[in-house]
Amino acid sequence: MAGSDTAPFLSQADDPDDEPVPGHLGIPGSVGTPKAGEPEVPDQEGLQRITGLSPAHSALIVAVLCYINLLNYMDRFTVAGVLPDIEQFFNIGDSSSGLIQTVFISSYMVLAPVFGYLGDRYNRKYLMCGGIAFWSLVTLGSSFIPRERFWLLLLTRGLVGVGEASYSTIAPTLIADLFVADQRSRMLSVFYFAIPVGSGLGYIAGSKVKDVAGDWHWALRVTPGLGVVAVLLLFLVVREPPRGAVERHSDSPPLSPTSWWADLRALSRNPSFVLSSLGFTAVAFVTGSLALWAPAFLLRSRVVLGETPPCLPGDSCSSSDSLIFGLITCLTGVLGVGLGVEISRHLRRFNPRADPLVCAAGLLGSAPFLFLSLACARGSIVATYVFIFIGETLLSMNWAIVADILLYVVIPTRRSTAEAFQIVLSHLLGDAGSPYLIGLISDRLRRSWPPSFLSEFRALQFSLMLCAFVGALGGAAFLGTAMFIEGDRRRAQLHIQGLLHEAGPTDDRIVVPQRGRSTRVPVSSVLI
Repeated sequence: MAGSDTAPFLSQADDPDDEPVPGHLGIPGSVGTPKAGEPEVPDQEGLQRITGLSPAHSALIVAVLCYINLLNYMDRFTVAGVLPDIEQFFNIGDSSSGLIQTVFISSYMVLAPVFGYLGDRYNRKYLMCGGIAFWSLVTLGSSFIPRERFWLLLLTRGLVGVGEASYSTIAPTLIADLFVADQRSRMLSVFYFAIPVGSGLGYIAGSKVKDVAGDWHWALRVTPGLGVVAVLLLFLVVREPPRGAVERHSDSPPLSPTSWWADLRALSRNPSFVLSSLGFTAVAFVTGSLALWAPAFLLRSRVVLGETPPCLPGDSCSSSDSLIFGLITCLTGVLGVGLGVEISRHLRRFNPRADPLVCAAGLLGSAPFLFLSLACARGSIVATYVFIFIGETLLSMNWAIVADILLYVVIPTRRSTAEAFQIVLSHLLGDAGSPYLIGLISDRLRRSWPPSFLSEFRALQFSLMLCAFVGALGGAAFLGTAMFIEGDRRRAQLHIQGLLHEAGPTDDRIVVPQRGRSTRVPVSSVLI
């Protein structure tokens, strides 16, 4: 294909297992701008006719989804905002503290494929309503656990994963069925603003509600009430758009769901999906580690510098670091997500591989700044905050772009399943284990040194340096994604238009030369 031959970064060979339906031409040109033979992007009136929803109603649906996404991340990081108090209340160490987040992420990861399968086949609105209602009840219950029942706190945090799994796998696919092209990218950027903003609000709400109420338990009672509002908004505002309709020709038949195993097989053979998911796994590893441990690390840094008294047993841990880190997370999230989307949109005009390249630049650029933020913590807390700000801004450039990549390299009837398995992969190898791993390394290092506040600080400092290395590996995965992104997007477009059939698992084919290149054809069509 001509677009691949002239692209500025490596080249992508055609997949011999997929072929256009006889009688149709493949889509020419590079990814990003429609060319002759490509489907035209529908205008506002066309979208309204296809979805049955006005532009204002579609935007309102995105606003509701954004509110719930913000609420999900706010609840997730409220625990991190009061983590020193939880450690004192339950009398636990760093490894047990890391286990709180690990149990939640593990549950979320296991349940995501279930909701991904359901989301591709059943009403997505009602799935989200049920999951968020259950999550709100469990979160409220977790605030009444006595100090001798730490295992019960772990259990309830695991059950919270039901709500997040029901929402995170489904909500982006609704946005994909309401908007296309640059409109979709903008709406996804709005949706993913909620991740860093919600995370930051979680730190702020956790620390401030604890200060006002004088008890950290009240920090866990804020989001359940807001969850009830979320369920009502979902029920009253959100409507189910037809899957994939905005991306088909008007005369193209709707796509039908395939079996779950067929979906998994297709996704595993999609290199852009696999490699971008590995890159996002690195993002999840780094953000999961920082989300739980950064406030505690900053508190220990201030103790070593003599700027704040140590957190002693029986006392409330007073520190402004959760508040400051929360504000930084909010600001860097908005700045990073917006910056990433706009840079990518601009570069797409010149390079169809802009999306994965921007993601790679963000991760590779964040690694040295995160390392410097840890290295400078014993000398200057101000320098630490400056480097954290830069590193988190670069890290946040990935959120919306990774979601956009998934939506345009995967066909509509597999998107919830793809979201689910990206969640499984990114959390299994990312933030499901990274908080516990960081805490475990910290505890092991502390045992080898004399007990002191300095050894507590140094142990956590050295263990967090692992994040910079993992970030660099993620950048390499996104560079790999750039090698395949054009061909995978083109195949998804052809499939949506009904111009491409997938080779089945029992389709016996052999490779024969055709006009100077190899292609696979059925054995029955070759005369031997």
